[in-house]
Amino acid sequence: MSIPAELKYTKEHEWLRLDGDVATMGLTDHAQEALGDIVFVELPDVGRHVQVEEPCAVVESVKAVSDVYAPVAGEVVEANSNLETTPELVNSAPYDEGWIAKIRISDSSQLDALMDSGAYAEFINEE
Repeated sequence: MSIPAELKYTKEHEWLRLDGDVATMGLTDHAQEALGDIVFVELPDVGRHVQVEEPCAVVESVKAVSDVYAPVAGEVVEANSNLETTPELVNSAPYDEGWIAKIRISDSSQLDALMDSGAYAEFINEE
């Protein structure tokens, strides 16, 4: 299972990659493995303002339908439209082509509440 060191993580199994004030988010390798084959992704609307831990997307797998929660508050500036036709990218490349959305962060202090890779590895081992 992959847990890239440069990313931040949530207890709901989302990851966050920072690029200035824009954060790319997606589901972790652990999450996609637990969900099984992803067959549909409902993306957030560009321009939508989200709050921390607010459901902002939905993934449907062969096992379940699950909400994806915003790791930070801000404005959705891009959604990964490739997932509309190839949702399985969440399984095959969760940290690359399988990203879900990009959010312009409204308050960078929220990043302090997220886990680094070591803390996330400990968290999933305790589940």
